[in-house]
Amino acid sequence: MKLAIASDHAGYELKKAVLEFLQSKKVDFIDFGCGPGETVDYVDYGAAAIRRVVSKECDRAILFCGTGLGMAIVANKFPGIIATPCWDEFTATVSRTHNNSNCLCLGGRVLAPELAIRIVEIWLEKEFEGGRHERRINKIIQLEAENFKKS
Repeated sequence: MKLAIASDHAGYELKKAVLEFLQSKKVDFIDFGCGPGETVDYVDYGAAAIRRVVSKECDRAILFCGTGLGMAIVANKFPGIIATPCWDEFTATVSRTHNNSNCLCLGGRVLAPELAIRIVEIWLEKEFEGGRHERRINKIIQLEAENFKKS
């Protein structure tokens, strides 16, 4: 699995901690920024990473901002993306098992690094359960097809 990673300035420190964890587990990723000391717009960095998931260069994305909410909003503007902000082990689990999330959004101002790493670990390990959840995901895909303009 190859991950697209990005943050804004508010998520940078949390991203740094998660990248150390990913490196220790030998998870392949591309970091699209930002770097230390930069003040940036999360929209630009989130979009750069998500484009790599849409193009299938990367399998999933993990995005960081102050709360995870802004990055989730950006990511969900792209077809085929199911971006979920997560704040605990339960939301990490259901984001994958029920929602088939392919983009995890985390908040540097709301999560301790230890909890964020545990969330990432769960999100990477869990698989989509399908079943009754497949029907719901298919309805979301249909809504996306009806409402997103084709390029």
